[in-house]
Amino acid sequence: MSEMSYPLHTALSLAASGVPVLPLRAGKVPFGNCRTCAGNACGGRPNMKAAGPCRCPGVCHAWAAATTEPAVIVSPPWAAAWRQAVCVGYHPGGAGLTVVDLDNADAIAWARAALPATRTVPTARGEHWIYRDAMSSHNAVRPGVDIKSAMSYVRWLGPGTGHMTHLPDAVRALAVKEETTPAPGEVASSIPRGATWDRSVATGCRHTDRYVRTGLERGLALITARTETGAGSQAFGVARFLAAQHQRCPGPCGLDVIGAQIVAAAVAVGVPESYAERAVANGFTTGKEHAA
Repeated sequence: MSEMSYPLHTALSLAASGVPVLPLRAGKVPFGNCRTCAGNACGGRPNMKAAGPCRCPGVCHAWAAATTEPAVIVSPPWAAAWRQAVCVGYHPGGAGLTVVDLDNADAIAWARAALPATRTVPTARGEHWIYRDAMSSHNAVRPGVDIKSAMSYVRWLGPGTGHMTHLPDAVRALAVKEETTPAPGEVASSIPRGATWDRSVATGCRHTDRYVRTGLERGLALITARTETGAGSQAFGVARFLAAQHQRCPGPCGLDVIGAQIVAAAVAVGVPESYAERAVANGFTTGKEHAA
C-alpha cells in the first residue's frame, strides 16, 4: 500500500514526528483561500513574514496553514480538503529543514560535485536533497535549483534514503546574490498589504469590473500553478500583461493593489517576497513601456 494512497494518514504520521503538513489538491498545489482570506484581505496568518491576525480554521494561505496539530488536521474544514487532496505538502522550515530542489540531471550532477551528501528523495524530474537546519527560501538560485525552507512548502514524496546532514554553507551562499540585489523602485512601500482590487481604488479605469477581475484571477491562477519553478517569472509576465491593458486608462486603475495580489500569489508558492516585489515592479514598468 502506497503512503500516498491515504494522504490524511500520511499527514498525521508526519505531524506526529514534528513536520507541519497541509493537503495539496489536483496539480499538487495548495487549496485556494476562502472568500474571507481571498487576496490576503484578512491580513495573513501570524506566522507569515508580514504577521497578520488571520486565524481562519480552513486551509488558507498555503504553507502558512501547515500544522502539526492533529485536532486541526482532522477538523471539519480540513476534512473537506482532504477528501479532494491528491497528496501531502509540508513546510520544511517549520520542521527545521531545508530542501534543495534539483529539477534535472544537470542540477543533480552539480549537487553531487558541490554539496555534501544527505537524505535524498527522488522526484518526477530530479531529486530533493534534505538538510537539517532552516534558512530563507529562494527560487532559481542556479539553473534547475530551488531552495525551499522557511515560508515555503514541498510535496511529500516519501522518507528518502541516506543520512541527513546539517545544512552546509555552500547552500546558504547560493542565496546571497539574490538577497543583496537592490530592488528597482519603491515597491514595498507602494503596495498596500491585505487590499483587494475593487472600483473604489480604480476610479479612473476604463475597463469593467468583470474584465479586470477575470484577467487578474487568470493571472493569479497561472502563478500559483508554478509550484516547482518559475513562479517569479510568471509574476513578472502577469504584471507586464496587466499593466499594458491599463496603459490607455485616465487612471487611477488600482495597479498597486493588483500588484499586492500578484506578490501574495507568488509568495504563497514559495517565491521570496522581495524577489516577487521586484518581479512585479519590473513587469509593470515593462508593460507600460511596451504598450507605449
